Amino acid sequence: MNQYKWSAKNTAFFPVSWMLSYESAGWDLSDLVDISDDVYMSFTKAPPDGKTLGAIDGLPGWIELTPLTAEQKKAEAEAERKSLRNIADNEIAWLQDAVDAGIATDNEITELSEWRKYRVLLMRVDTSHPYWPQLPFSS
Repeated sequence: MNQYKWSAKNTAFFPVSWMLSYESAGWDLSDLVDISDDVYMSFTKAPPDGKTLGAIDGLPGWIELTPLTAEQKKAEAEAERKSLRNIADNEIAWLQDAVDAGIATDNEITELSEWRKYRVLLMRVDTSHPYWPQLPFSS
């Protein structure tokens, strides 16, 4: 007996043994089809480069990823910069506190300088064609 079913609508495999739980949770499983365990195993591996799991004629299949637009790539780069900036800001904040309190070690003073340099380089990154500076050592 096959252990899984496929839903093209949900782009997902469902274990037969859990069907009642999914139905109780309100999942729309009206398009379920039986699939072999071999099909399940072949589509739960890492997808080939440039592909993602999708539905082809109602069955699982590898479909081409849609390339990101220049605007989407830039938005992703800006989100990455924001995330990296948060890391830098957090490191700089506590290191600056140690300096301001007069209790910073020589190593912490050096780290503060490196994190500040990193933050400046990070803010200079052209998010249209990002080349990220290397993170300084972290504490």
